[in-house]
Amino acid sequence: MKPDVKAELMRRLTDVAVEVTGISKALFFVSVHELPDRDIAVGGVTVTELKAQLAAERGG
Repeated sequence: MKPDVKAELMRRLTDVAVEVTGISKALFFVSVHELPDRDIAVGGVTVTELKAQLAAERGG
């Protein structure tokens, strides 16, 4: 994930948490821990495989 995308994600997650809970922004800690696509699976299929399937379906 690009650093600017990560920063925006953390900002928005914090903003929503503050809005929902009413707790001060200063008390929220957000950490982004990225895993390689080969180490994540949805329905038993790795993200690497899912990306390959999507690329094939799109003709790329």
